[in-house]
Amino acid sequence: MHCTEYFNCMKNVLGSSEHACHQKGCFSLVCESELHSNQAKLFIEQKKIPFPVDNHNTNEELAIGYVLIGNGLYDESIKHFSLLLQGDPELVSAIYGRGIAYGKKSLQEAIETFKEALKLKSDFIDAYKSLGQAYRELGDFESAMESFQKALMLNQNHIQSLQLRGMMLYHHGSLQEAIGNFKRCLQLEPYNEVCQYMKGLSHVAMGQFYEGIKAQTKVMLNDPLLGQKASSEYLKVKYLREYSRYLHSHLDIPVAEYNVDQDLPGNFKNHWAKNLPFLIEDYEEQPGLQPHIKDVLPQNFDSYSSEVQKLICTADHLGALMQYETPGFLPNRRIHRAMGLATLEVMQAMHRTWSNSKVRVNGKTRQMQWRDMFDIAVKWRRIADPDQPVLWLDQMPARSLSRGFNNHINLIRGQIINIRYLAYFDNILDFIKDRILVYHGAYNPRGLLEVRQALENVNKVEDLLPIMKQFNSKTRDGFTVNSKVPSMKDPGKEYDGFTITITGDRVGNMLFSVETQTTEERTQQYQSEVESIYKDLTAKGKALMLSTELGDADAVCNLILSLVYYFCNLMPLSRGSSVVAYSVVMGALMASGKEVIGRVPKGKLVDFEAMTTPSPDSFSKTAKSWMNLKSLPGWYQSLPSVAETFPSTRTMIEVLNTDSSSHCPKKS
Repeated sequence: MHCTEYFNCMKNVLGSSEHACHQKGCFSLVCESELHSNQAKLFIEQKKIPFPVDNHNTNEELAIGYVLIGNGLYDESIKHFSLLLQGDPELVSAIYGRGIAYGKKSLQEAIETFKEALKLKSDFIDAYKSLGQAYRELGDFESAMESFQKALMLNQNHIQSLQLRGMMLYHHGSLQEAIGNFKRCLQLEPYNEVCQYMKGLSHVAMGQFYEGIKAQTKVMLNDPLLGQKASSEYLKVKYLREYSRYLHSHLDIPVAEYNVDQDLPGNFKNHWAKNLPFLIEDYEEQPGLQPHIKDVLPQNFDSYSSEVQKLICTADHLGALMQYETPGFLPNRRIHRAMGLATLEVMQAMHRTWSNSKVRVNGKTRQMQWRDMFDIAVKWRRIADPDQPVLWLDQMPARSLSRGFNNHINLIRGQIINIRYLAYFDNILDFIKDRILVYHGAYNPRGLLEVRQALENVNKVEDLLPIMKQFNSKTRDGFTVNSKVPSMKDPGKEYDGFTITITGDRVGNMLFSVETQTTEERTQQYQSEVESIYKDLTAKGKALMLSTELGDADAVCNLILSLVYYFCNLMPLSRGSSVVAYSVVMGALMASGKEVIGRVPKGKLVDFEAMTTPSPDSFSKTAKSWMNLKSLPGWYQSLPSVAETFPSTRTMIEVLNTDSSSHCPKKS
């Protein structure tokens, strides 16, 4: 039966006019239903259903559930599988399918559902693999490893488990183990692009450029067939290869003598940061590998002096304090060490500046500026994971800047909820309600009471759309709300903060996102604010070196946190703004004689905390409440200089590769 026949049939059943039916959308729903049914038949033919049963109708219903997942209709899929399970509570394939759909909504429910499937079928490899992936997305490394291990005990050649475990190990900072998984994956499936790309990336991150670039070139040669969509690895690999060559040619040049943001071509940076296909006019490739520059060799922890060993162990401890205790963030030991070293280097550089010493930056010896302070953290964040372009947005080509460079975060997209930001949903909802009331107070004062009453019943962001459509004729498919950030330099003045966008035609099909626009004008406003605070901070920091007044130290602390408040609201980097900001906070506080003892509380994120807090003062209060600042122990001052101990990319990669697990004292 074709869609038109379906439509006539439905029209008769509903007893409604053609116009009304179009409005109800049943025409598209019926077409959709026929489409899903056809896709389900194909699904069965291709034997994609895990553990099919003898009953053909049941298999068709199972297939429809999986097709709904494939079409992003997770809520409908959960309902569909739940209905099937009412008839047969032990239908393993339906339990597993429901777990996959839950994975896009609530990882905890997905985990429980996969466990339920495994109770009924203990040799269900895909359920172990999916359980491992759910734990990995939650940020629970140990549980994920255990689940992947169980999948591979059932089948040591299970490619998806090897691939997922390898990727998790990479993002945990365990690069050597990750490479082992990718090698095994490629023995079994030589053209696996994900394993090939990740193997190349892992080698380069460890400073093994010859092996790394060989693997990257294999991905580049794997051109998609005509009409075939290119994989994300294929689209990214040219950037990685060019950046790898750049890193290799600069391995032994002191980091203080060059600047990545100035060296890399503007269009290359712009395309890389925006994740665009590599189509760059008149692009001149980086020089190929030069044989006289050798790969980075493994470094033994014992080969460092006892002072440097203490430096490394201290960095590991400080870096771990920056770890978000929030679902969705996997602890990464490599990032911990890199950002711990960044914190110590910031501390030492600020101390030098406040003691009237100069620093070496970009081949010049001069007084340290605010950007130099952040550049220390940027340098370490960049080297910890070469896959991510950590670039200053104001150093992008002028044309790209004038159009604005958006940092975009989807909080809800379609039916997928971003669990990393869940703790901020209520905050943002209250903020949107306030802005709606302000808007109606200005443009529709008579209807204000009605709007206020309607908003009181709204507990979820999704429920705002119908209300906005009801009270504002301009709201067709969505609306935006802007936050404002107050100036410290010019009291009474406000800057544009972030933009919240809510669009969609119904609950379950919406986009709820937050973005910051890095236009030239906005960048200049924030930078003048940061410069003004930094100038004040330098003066007060110098005074602090000569004083013992507690009030002076507190004023310095507030200035440091205010500086980072504006940095986070500006979002000046293509990646990594949050951890860069926090390592600068910790390092500058240590320079002022304060040690951060506390961890970032569960659910809290430094950048979002700054973005959703109305003023620098309230951000300072919140941050201080969790930092639990104590007086800095004297031995910190006698640690070796980070910049002198690790002056080049080679020495930085060496220290990040070094295993200290059995050497550093365990700290709680």
